Amino acid sequence: MSRIGKLPIKIPANVDITCSGPEIAVKGKFGTLHNTIPDVLGIEQMDGTLVVSLKNKTRNSRALHGLYRTLINNMVIGVSEQFQLTLNLQGVGYRAAVQGKDIVLNLGYSHPVKMLIPDGISVEVVQNTTINLKACDKEGLGLFAANIRSWRPPEPYKGKGILYKGEIVNRKAGKSGKK
Repeated sequence: MSRIGKLPIKIPANVDITCSGPEIAVKGKFGTLHNTIPDVLGIEQMDGTLVVSLKNKTRNSRALHGLYRTLINNMVIGVSEQFQLTLNLQGVGYRAAVQGKDIVLNLGYSHPVKMLIPDGISVEVVQNTTINLKACDKEGLGLFAANIRSWRPPEPYKGKGILYKGEIVNRKAGKSGKK
């Protein structure tokens, strides 16, 4: 049995969980999230906790046990607290701005990069070079942050690019001159 999978999920007071067959819906003050649970797993809800259990102990079902427990836990945390990611733009002239439902990035290209902000994700730009992203869906938030970052991933020679908060870029020594 999975060590992660057998841990109970604590349900906060402001979160409602509805299970109907393989469908699970988690509703909180920041939104509603839905997921489908495989048939090999069962969900038991009792006084403030939720337990994901195995119906049969095959190799595949044990692999899914910890995964779906973590996915449901992320849904509960997301609708009650929200997830947050911070991106830093490092480079001369790198800027970001929010215009309506788009985020506009100036990243040293000949044109500004416009990206549509997905529903459920809120974007805040601080001092033109720091982007704060908030959402209740952890997977969607990470995917959007990765799409923004893909325009200028950090490079090892000058350290320029779009970095996650706290990320350290290992620098390489450039060319060494003739001696």
